[in-house]
Amino acid sequence: MASYRDQGIVLRTYKLAETDRIVHLLSPSRGKIRAVAKGVRRPGSRFGGRLEAYSHVDLQLYEGRNLDMITQVELVASHAAVREDYARSAAASVMVETVDAVAQEGERDNALFLLLRAGLQTLAAGPEEPAVFVDAFLLRLASIVGFHAFTDACAVCRRSGPHAFLSVKAGGTLCGDCAPPGTRAVDPRVIEVVATLAAGGEWAVLPSLARESPDAHRTAASYTRAFVEHHLDRRLRSYDAVPRP
Repeated sequence: MASYRDQGIVLRTYKLAETDRIVHLLSPSRGKIRAVAKGVRRPGSRFGGRLEAYSHVDLQLYEGRNLDMITQVELVASHAAVREDYARSAAASVMVETVDAVAQEGERDNALFLLLRAGLQTLAAGPEEPAVFVDAFLLRLASIVGFHAFTDACAVCRRSGPHAFLSVKAGGTLCGDCAPPGTRAVDPRVIEVVATLAAGGEWAVLPSLARESPDAHRTAASYTRAFVEHHLDRRLRSYDAVPRP
């Protein structure tokens, strides 16, 4: 069996036999990795505590036929503060659930890895409103996998905006010509919030967004969930557990 070294973020863990554990990780160079960690549930295990959900780790593995084998683990960032706080842990759970659903085994996806790392680092910093980071994460993840929420142009004809209509199915704002008859216009502030949530990069503006425009954020959050569930064709089971004001 060939050995290799990689970094990864722990997405899920499952008990295996009496003392082992199956671990799902996201790596920047191999996408999702499914591996076995032997003996990690024994008292005094050398690295059992390093393979907790949300941990960023450096690993040595052997390639296996179905599951790889973890032989060495070093912590890069434990994100223990995220696991120990209910609101932050619930937010992180949505992030890893969605990543676990879209990440492919054996396919390099550095953008997805960097997004998850940034999301967990932001939660580890102790934000007052973790929910707004979940909404931003979901729209940014959807864009990475090919479903961008258009807010500066019509999602159908690409006519430059701003436009007054917002569609889940079409994938963003719609101009008056493309909006179905009877479609209701939304508050322009809602579209501004969706645009800010979806914009890649800076996370620091998000807490003020939630504080200063709570009604617009609530509507944008509902749109975000519907958008992601529709385009990923998947119900977000962890989403309802995230506390919201």
